[in-house]
Amino acid sequence: MIKIPDAILTASGLAFLLLPLHALADTLTVPGDAVIAAQVIDELELQGESERHDDILLRPVSGIGDAVHELPEYCVVVGDARMDGDRLRITTKALTCIETDGGDSDIYSGEISAAAYELDGSYGLAVCETGHCKLSSDHVFHLKLASRLEIEEQDNPSARINEQRRQAEGAGVANPIPAERPDPDSD
Repeated sequence: MIKIPDAILTASGLAFLLLPLHALADTLTVPGDAVIAAQVIDELELQGESERHDDILLRPVSGIGDAVHELPEYCVVVGDARMDGDRLRITTKALTCIETDGGDSDIYSGEISAAAYELDGSYGLAVCETGHCKLSSDHVFHLKLASRLEIEEQDNPSARINEQRRQAEGAGVANPIPAERPDPDSD
């Protein structure tokens, strides 16, 4: 029987315990019952029942009444809009968020399934009348998620470049302090 020294066993156990915490830190997680306040980025107009707009851009809004969750400050949600009777129906399909912390930033990009509701909880947006819908960019509404959202952090080449730049400016291992040597140009 091979004996594993206690120090190695302890380190292995600690690494195993810390693994899920590290994985959670690199994931943007939003619960399935989340309600997020949002607005369209550009004004949206639809004429007639058959018209629809794909790939509209939405942005989250913070500090709005009944919203029970907030996305990072810098997010863009992509969705589709169509007129349905006297309501505008918006469903989402993708989102990209950048979460910043000082000079560091994390990028999350993935799929999201949510539908638009008025702030009073009614399904769809009450912005239509007589075959015409107009949604202004200051109209706040809720996005209710259809399921839990978990998006892994994406590769961020900019973060690597910034880290290299910080190291080159003397803040890291890549730029060690030079040893004192005589100046070859001095006499």
